[in-house]
Amino acid sequence: MTEQLKRATISDVAEHAGVSRAAVSKVLRNAYGVSPAMRTKVEESMAALNYRPLALARGMRGNSYTLGVFLVDLSNTFFSVLVEGVRDVAEELGYQVLIGQARHGLDAQKKLIEAMVDRRMDGLLLIAPFGPNEELERLGSTIPVVVLGRHGPAKHFDTVASDDIAGSALIIDHLVSLGHERISMLANTQPDSEPGMPQTVRRRGYDLAMEKYGLSEWIDHVPGRWGYASGLEAGRSIAARSHRPTALHGGADIAALGAFTGLFDAGVNIPGDISVVGYDNVPAASLPPIGLTTVDQSGVQMGRQAAELLLSRIEGRGESEHILVPPRLIVRKTTAPPIG
Repeated sequence: MTEQLKRATISDVAEHAGVSRAAVSKVLRNAYGVSPAMRTKVEESMAALNYRPLALARGMRGNSYTLGVFLVDLSNTFFSVLVEGVRDVAEELGYQVLIGQARHGLDAQKKLIEAMVDRRMDGLLLIAPFGPNEELERLGSTIPVVVLGRHGPAKHFDTVASDDIAGSALIIDHLVSLGHERISMLANTQPDSEPGMPQTVRRRGYDLAMEKYGLSEWIDHVPGRWGYASGLEAGRSIAARSHRPTALHGGADIAALGAFTGLFDAGVNIPGDISVVGYDNVPAASLPPIGLTTVDQSGVQMGRQAAELLLSRIEGRGESEHILVPPRLIVRKTTAPPIG
């Protein structure tokens, strides 16, 4: 039996024609400013590669050349890093990116996503949505969907996420190498966490790494959410303990920075009394007065990969893909050996 040929993409056409992907997109959209020579070159490459853009299907859906990006928290600057990568790819291919935010529960999230669908966007990119996978599967069966931050598997949508098990292991490996044993974690123990959510997977990675080093007795999930205010409250509560941990896995940079402030305000020395590690590598983490040790997820690259997956789904790919981005530890000023 003859092996099925891989479906040609816009990138394949651009490479064959020796032009940019944006030029191919302009030809497909009949955009203003495309020269006859350029159009001929691109159309010849499309014919040679048997490229079919599924124009009928896209026309029925609206052919808006617009991607909807949904996120739950504009205060988390890591999300803006992800959006930067999404925007870069979208603009290269002539797509517009419209951003929507919902913070007040599952109903608000559903309404906003439905509004994006109603406005006939070509595809949706959801950043760290909450709620059951069944809802995402239902949505993905009606419109191209890529989910950033949640782990697979899934049948009707793609996922791009950091390898959160490995990321938490990097943090514990580093802290144990410095001599720490009493290591706590800001665990984002929100009640609607699904198995594939980053807070669930990072917490599992923390538990596994602590168990690996024989530190199960020191496993400590500090409750709260991954936000600055919740991290601030966690830092204050840890500072008030009679027996504090000597190190803290902050879960996410925004929470770790809040905990940093709460500990600092309480007179706790960082890293002398407590080492603090974040996760995300947001721009603020590298500011000299802070120098937060953290896990880098390559946020811009994650956003680019998610956008490329979404555009290939819009072009007709049906089989789901799930990408795990290898994390790396960035050591700065907030970690040191424990005193005593």
